[in-house]
Amino acid sequence: MLSQSETPIHLLTKPSKTQLVDAFLGKSLDELRTPAMIIDRKLFAQNCASMHRKAREWGAPFRAHLKTHKTAEGTRLQLISEEDRTHAVVVSTMMEAWEVVKAGLVADSTVKDILYGLPVALNKVADLSALWNELEKYGGTVRLLVDHPDQVRFLEEYESQQEKPRRWSVFVKINGGQNRAGVVPQSAEFSALLEVLLKSPAVILYGFYGHAGNAYGSTSLSEASIFLSHEVESVNIAAKSALEMISSSYPGAVVSKPFVLSVGSTPTAHAASAETRKLLSEVLHGVLELHAGNYPMLDLQQQHTGMIDHARISQRVRATVISYYPGRGANGSDEAMVDAGAIAFSKDTGPSGSFGEVIGLPWTLSRISQEHGTLTSNDKKPTDNPLKLGTIVDIVGQHACLIAAAYPWYYIVDVDVEDGKKVVDVWVPWKGW
Repeated sequence: MLSQSETPIHLLTKPSKTQLVDAFLGKSLDELRTPAMIIDRKLFAQNCASMHRKAREWGAPFRAHLKTHKTAEGTRLQLISEEDRTHAVVVSTMMEAWEVVKAGLVADSTVKDILYGLPVALNKVADLSALWNELEKYGGTVRLLVDHPDQVRFLEEYESQQEKPRRWSVFVKINGGQNRAGVVPQSAEFSALLEVLLKSPAVILYGFYGHAGNAYGSTSLSEASIFLSHEVESVNIAAKSALEMISSSYPGAVVSKPFVLSVGSTPTAHAASAETRKLLSEVLHGVLELHAGNYPMLDLQQQHTGMIDHARISQRVRATVISYYPGRGANGSDEAMVDAGAIAFSKDTGPSGSFGEVIGLPWTLSRISQEHGTLTSNDKKPTDNPLKLGTIVDIVGQHACLIAAAYPWYYIVDVDVEDGKKVVDVWVPWKGW
């Protein structure tokens, strides 16, 4: 059997939250070393409540993806809001899954259902099995994504060597045209995978999972709604095909009834509503589930979709102006340098073309090197309001998920506490794979 790996969570020493809170609680943001990641807790929580409301209006339970913030505090806010409560999550790494357990989120029943959000890696099956053991102690479960027959065959091989073989609950990952992962419904590859699944003693087909990553290119509610409808159509076609195959060839297959049709991305989840549910004209061959991950924090990419406005973005990076270059830019416009670059923002761009926008000032983060960035003035001539050296600016970047990954901790503010100008908490994110 293929060699197995384990998550080295016992070897990873994170910064101490207690020590960080002792050091920074109550401090003014201007006292913090830059670059610094700032999250407004109230906005974060409001975004979580809004998503719960969207899911309820759409008539579906919600599964929260933890990949953006990767913290215990953020997870609780994602799962428990003033609008609703859910116990189901998606993780993008095994480290996230084990940190959920370590944080006590399983023991206190905050999390009861963990989906490992990549097609199952064969060298992680033993680790996933150990994770499942931990969740089973508290009545929880682990689910997997599959999109290739060999993944199922390896689960069979692994379980055949266990003293008490189990059946894994699996989603089939559906490729709705994005070509990131998954199989295309009604394709030869899809049919071959279904046949292996329906005959397998090691799995239970739980449902079908889609993710419209291409929905990030939408610019309006109507466009996002079209992407959402297409997601539903793709997983629904897959479920119909599976039911037909079961009826004709595998009547004794062990499957969940009804299938779960899990769809979503932050843009399409924002489009979920009672109105968009009415647009789903086809008969559903399962029950819907909505999932998303970026929505608590948001960013310029999400703003460009037209589904949110700037006021809902809960994260930003503070940086310090360290040099200034009058007239150096296009058409004689000014430029400035800040102490935050590619490591602090990532090199992801978006439809707007920049790496970030300065809040409240007409400046754009237009170029970045490893540890510094270049701000360009939005004025097409020398500005009447140059940035002085030492000025601290707040910048919203393009992609919160990758930006957050750079920081060893996040400074938490609350707009209702000192107008959001002082640190009220510190969150320490989970790192590693």
